[in-house]
Amino acid sequence: MTRRDWWIFGVVALVGAFLMTRGMFEQPGGFTDVFYHYNAANRLVNGEGFTDPYLWVYVGMPDGLPAPSHLYWMPLTSLLAAVGMWLLNAPGSYAAAQWPFALMLAGAALTAFYLGSRFGKSRRHAWFAGLITLFGGYYLRFWGATDTFAPYAFIGSFCLVTMGFAVTTEARRAYPWAAACGALAALGHLTRADGVLLLMVGVVVVLWPAKRLLRSRIALAGVMVVAYLVVMSPWFMRNLDVVGSPLPIGGAQGIWFTEYNDLFSYPPDANPQTFFASGQVFASRWEAFVNNLGTFVAVEGMIVLTPLMLIGLWTRRRNVFLRGFWLYALGVHVAMTIIFPFPGYRGGLLHSAVALLPWWAALGVVGLDDVVDWIAKRRRAWNPGVAKSIFSLALMVFVVFLSLSIALPRRVKAQVPALYQALDQVLPDQSRVMINDPMQLYYYTGHGGVVLPNEVASVIPQIAAKYDVDYLLLEVIQRGEEKAVAAPASLVSIVDAPPDFLIPLDVDLPGAILYEIHY
Repeated sequence: MTRRDWWIFGVVALVGAFLMTRGMFEQPGGFTDVFYHYNAANRLVNGEGFTDPYLWVYVGMPDGLPAPSHLYWMPLTSLLAAVGMWLLNAPGSYAAAQWPFALMLAGAALTAFYLGSRFGKSRRHAWFAGLITLFGGYYLRFWGATDTFAPYAFIGSFCLVTMGFAVTTEARRAYPWAAACGALAALGHLTRADGVLLLMVGVVVVLWPAKRLLRSRIALAGVMVVAYLVVMSPWFMRNLDVVGSPLPIGGAQGIWFTEYNDLFSYPPDANPQTFFASGQVFASRWEAFVNNLGTFVAVEGMIVLTPLMLIGLWTRRRNVFLRGFWLYALGVHVAMTIIFPFPGYRGGLLHSAVALLPWWAALGVVGLDDVVDWIAKRRRAWNPGVAKSIFSLALMVFVVFLSLSIALPRRVKAQVPALYQALDQVLPDQSRVMINDPMQLYYYTGHGGVVLPNEVASVIPQIAAKYDVDYLLLEVIQRGEEKAVAAPASLVSIVDAPPDFLIPLDVDLPGAILYEIHY
């Protein structure tokens, strides 16, 4: 590959990344993570620091609001969006917040371009691997979101590249790669809590028994860990200041969940006793396995790429450069299936596996060649060179079709939902609301609040008193003769039989009922 090839693909990737990020998202939307990261970024730019004006989980619940932010999700996504707005002097501009994510997407595509070139040793492999990553299949609909997808696609995949260099480069030249791997693992951890797995895998990879002396392997692991700690230390110090520990411990409660809605329990009560008493240990893991298998086939492998990428990996299974990749791939799937099954199949694996996308793309392209070569040995009439070009092009066409057919109908346009337009007119200034999605409420109206608890209604006055919450809102959807309520099952009865401390207000809100809370 020449420098010219890199420049041409780099320009294509950069232009494509900007078109895709802006084309899919004109404002936050689609799911709650996007609102959270963007709101936090905007508060940073406006001088309000790492604070939240709402609670979306009760894990590690603070004494009041505003509260320290990013005690469940990690901060790098918000920092990137904040840097985008700050550098363009455009607080409140989603377009300004997006451009760092476009750069991250372009970086992920360039990583795939390199991997395609390394494994396939041709322009065809490099270009197709890069373009498959750029379009992303199911991930295309997320590239423009202020979420962890684009950042982790680049940081995670490139961290695995530096890991490969750390174990394949001669001893003295391996130290800079080990340091880079540790620093990128820290950035991965600052992007996602499970990103710490990158460091764990990196240490295992460099300590793996090899031709190097044990002393040299230990030194490489030490360099990696020190680089990680240097990058992470500011965040550790911030957490020590606000919660008294380097990392909040609340997220680890996900290990003991018996259902996903345990995330919203008040007070948080997931623990080993309730976990083992639930009788859901094996059933929940099986449910996670089935769902995560679907994510692996449909999202990571884009359906048709799945067998090809596995063949490509198996054929190169002895390649030391790939060791960190397959260890991380195995580790993240095990973690999201066995250790954190409910967060895992409800989006955790979808987010984490994006770091594998550039690698799967490259392995899928060379795996296609492996299949063609295998068939050509048995069908001598085949021209393997022509077949590889035709099938590679067909694969690319399918990926583009799949990506666009999933993403285009789900484009997020710049508009305010009718419910929030009406709420903005009804709610008094500075009032707070207990609602299904407090991040979305804050983005559209500027009002803070708390999430609906996964508890019986009797806890509502207690929460309201603790966080100065004035109102409760239930979204109700009429489905034929039945009403579907966007709330935990324990709160659905409020619609037909509100308790004495909830006073229904006579206001016109589309698809919702607003209650005043008396406590």
